[in-house]
Amino acid sequence: MEIKYEYTRKRSDFGRPCSFSDLLAEVTVDIPPDPSLADDFIPQDPVDFAVQEGPVMAVHEVNTERAQVSIRGVNHVEGGWPKHVDPKNSELTSRYREEVEREEVYTRTVQRLGSVRPCPDPPQTPPEPPRDTAMLSLQVVEHYIRQNNTIDIYEEYFEEEEEEEEEEEHPSAKTINVVRDPNTPKRMATHLCWHPDANRAVAVAYCSLDFQDSRKDMNSDSYIWDLEKPYTPELTLKPSSPVVTLEYNSKDWHHVLGGCYNGQIVYWDTRKGGLPMEMTPVEFSHRDPVYGAYWLPSRTGTECFSGSTDGQVLWWDIRKMSQPSEKLVLDITREDQLKNALGAISLDFAPTMPTKFLVGTEQGIIISCNRDAKTPPEKIANIFRSHIGAVYSVTRNPFFPKVFLSVGDWTARIWTEELMDSSSIMETKYHTSYLLDVCWSPVKPAVFFTARSDGTLDIWDFLFHQKEPSLSLKVSNDPLLSLCSQDNGRIIGCGTRMGTVSLLEISPGLCTLRKNEKTLTSTMFEREARREKVLQDKYRERLLREQERLRARPEEKEDPQEVFKQAQADFFSTIKAERRRR
Repeated sequence: MEIKYEYTRKRSDFGRPCSFSDLLAEVTVDIPPDPSLADDFIPQDPVDFAVQEGPVMAVHEVNTERAQVSIRGVNHVEGGWPKHVDPKNSELTSRYREEVEREEVYTRTVQRLGSVRPCPDPPQTPPEPPRDTAMLSLQVVEHYIRQNNTIDIYEEYFEEEEEEEEEEEHPSAKTINVVRDPNTPKRMATHLCWHPDANRAVAVAYCSLDFQDSRKDMNSDSYIWDLEKPYTPELTLKPSSPVVTLEYNSKDWHHVLGGCYNGQIVYWDTRKGGLPMEMTPVEFSHRDPVYGAYWLPSRTGTECFSGSTDGQVLWWDIRKMSQPSEKLVLDITREDQLKNALGAISLDFAPTMPTKFLVGTEQGIIISCNRDAKTPPEKIANIFRSHIGAVYSVTRNPFFPKVFLSVGDWTARIWTEELMDSSSIMETKYHTSYLLDVCWSPVKPAVFFTARSDGTLDIWDFLFHQKEPSLSLKVSNDPLLSLCSQDNGRIIGCGTRMGTVSLLEISPGLCTLRKNEKTLTSTMFEREARREKVLQDKYRERLLREQERLRARPEEKEDPQEVFKQAQADFFSTIKAERRRR
């Protein structure tokens, strides 16, 4: 709890009675009239004022065992108590009184409407026509009122028409705000994180990831920006080394976790300023930059873990950061040797799967890990050989946690953990520029965003278009390095190489969940997973037949030169076909 003001008072003053004394009237100020101001006096005629005078209506109730008299303004209900209502039970009597009053108001309403409103159309099952015309009108109106009472007042009408209008709306996006690195020289906006409290602020990590960038005038501060005041940062975070990643604690909004360029883990309490509360010692920290750090959903809300290109994943507790509480070496040979470890360049953790996390490596391999395993080699659950180059980002689908998305080289690929050691189930086209970051839409299960090195933001909706993005927007002339979407999926933050963060608002069609969209997306993922499994089985059968054929004819061997020439010819023919297509 944040204490802003403190009031002190002696204990002896508590409960002291107030002493009042009778004094005569005393004139403090006497201002006599000024005759010179009489010429400026303008009489106002006429003068209107309003006065409301009405009788005071008090609430009086008298309850007896045989009758009830309730006077509330003009209401007067009189009748005997039913057998199932105990007059001594206040709850039952109040409930019965409300029912009686409600029936009386309903009856009076029907009678009033029946006397002034004729019947427009006969109902489907009209009552028997009495001789009195007024009675007929009363029964018809009563019939319609009872019929309306059965209608769902929360029912949405013309929902299909609204969906068709949304589908016809052209996807679009517009820039609503821009925040820039206030320092010179400019640094990269390497990571973005929205404030958990209604996304009112955004934390931006600024760091230069260029190789051997040793400019002396390089600033190491990172900032928290208030969206309502984009010209000056709300809080300046001052680490000992530039911060590569920042993350808010969803359990305690004032705690911010940071992974530094020198491998240290640091955390801040925003209530106490921009200086770090505590940081890990260098000798027990990572040896390379920390590219990923996340809070864990523990009971205390103080546990976190981090990943680095030194090949380690370390678990920490901010109450005791002198050394890591647990360690995992990313050795896919499962020998637990640091010299064979793969460098972690991206990390993903979903609170829906508290014991599992994904690691994207510099070697293009995605490692699925399980913290609950007994031994360190068993913690490496599965391996996905995904991209040619480094896996710059990997993230789970917020609706289907077993489905995750990765970017690297020139493509974005969708995977599922149900298929072990297989290729991706879906992928985008190959772009001419590198893809550097990706994130899912938090409200639409088939929509995701990709950031490209040419400054373009692509918005994909795989449920409708799989070959081309639904919207491509040139955000900046500089490469886009980081992406982060708000919880409502309406605002997207894009960080560039020059430290500029652009906030884009996308059209409602790309951030509104349609009817049955989640079911259709699940069906699509399952269909693509089955297709990939069939292709994988066919490939294994063909590989076995090829091995059997080679065993049956060991004397027949292919000439390596011929194989190389054929591969070279196929490669150049593909290049020529692509040039002709463009």
